[in-house]
Amino acid sequence: MKNHIPQNKIRAGRETSTTNLQSELRHVAHPLEQNSDLDPLITMIGDARIVMLGEASHGTHEYYEWRAEISKRLIQEKGFNFIAVEGDWPDCFEISRYVKGHGPNRRSRDVLSIFNRWPTWMWANWEISRLITWLKEHNEKLPQKERVGFYGLDVYSLWDSLRAVTEFLKKEAPKSLPIAKRAYRCFEPYGEEAYDYARAVSFVPETCESEVLGLLARMQKVRQDAKEGDEEIFNAEQNALVVKNAEHYYRTMLRGDRESWNIRDEHMADTLGRLLDFHGPDSKAIVWAHNTHIGDARATDMALSGVVNIGSLAREHYTDAGVILVGFGSYQGNVIAARRWDGTTEHMTVPPAPEQSWDGLMHTAFGGNRLLDLTEPSDVLAMYHGQRAIGVVYHPEREHGNYVPTSLVRRYDAFLYIDETTALKPFHLHPETDPDFPETFPYGL
Repeated sequence: MKNHIPQNKIRAGRETSTTNLQSELRHVAHPLEQNSDLDPLITMIGDARIVMLGEASHGTHEYYEWRAEISKRLIQEKGFNFIAVEGDWPDCFEISRYVKGHGPNRRSRDVLSIFNRWPTWMWANWEISRLITWLKEHNEKLPQKERVGFYGLDVYSLWDSLRAVTEFLKKEAPKSLPIAKRAYRCFEPYGEEAYDYARAVSFVPETCESEVLGLLARMQKVRQDAKEGDEEIFNAEQNALVVKNAEHYYRTMLRGDRESWNIRDEHMADTLGRLLDFHGPDSKAIVWAHNTHIGDARATDMALSGVVNIGSLAREHYTDAGVILVGFGSYQGNVIAARRWDGTTEHMTVPPAPEQSWDGLMHTAFGGNRLLDLTEPSDVLAMYHGQRAIGVVYHPEREHGNYVPTSLVRRYDAFLYIDETTALKPFHLHPETDPDFPETFPYGL
């Protein structure tokens, strides 16, 4: 056959390619066992204004703990002003109030009970409880204006945000209350079921778009007349913006993944920008979100379908300010997830990653945890290999569908590889008396 290549040549080519990859991976890798091993990352971050910390799943203990340790160091050593997460704005703003010392003195676990929308485990867990306890204690030593906040970037909280705007207007601008009530009445028939609204407006051209646009315009007018720097006013306006963008998101969600995905990530990017503006020209942000959101979409197959994410948008918009994207991944372990949307929370086994995936290649190259510095150009690490991405819905038996083709050095500036991971510790699966829950960070701190 004219184009036939002998199998021994193919095998030799693959072996050479794999050998080069593993050699290059070892070249950029640092040990990762204790807090001081983060020093190269902290040095690399330098004066960057935005640091995004990813995760390869929403249910992995080590991802949360390492992100917490990185965040603490950035706050203490580099003066970062807030953490913004892939969570709902109203719930996270309550956490921000708590860590800044507002409201009654409560246990962090009690405060986190506000996260009651599925998947509750993402934020109502012991790992976040420890972080916000630390944040509260850290903030107590600071003047009110310098206290570090905790905010949500996401767009899902249409009804909670609508209630929050209504309550604000009732107290602060009662003449504007009829506008909020009109929006409420428009959504009332759907009983706070997003899919019911999405299905209804896909068949009938009558939507609530004009009502939410009117609400946002009125809230923006109220903010213009308010005192500059008032965080409660900022909160109310942000909730109005969430209502407007959530309505748009749900209205488009049945048309296809690309449009609704972009609405969501553009909202998260806009919220990040609003937070930076609110905190001033010298403000610095830490972002927690899944790798699929923070890793530059242009370095994956997502870009082929016109998908953007907050990582790519931040790199484009804040070129001069400095943006550091940090990915996370692992070879095998356990995870918290569900088998269907709104399903039962389960501990699941994450099987070993395929040999030619980035996760499999790192396992063979290292056999242990590593921090990778990806800031230097590398043709070898620019090659495309699959990288595992586990969502809140996960089927371990369908592993082949969980890998995103990724150019590693283009997608991230750094990468934390954990060889074997353990599952997150949600409150409802791990009560306070659970003897297996570690009291301290498990890497010798």
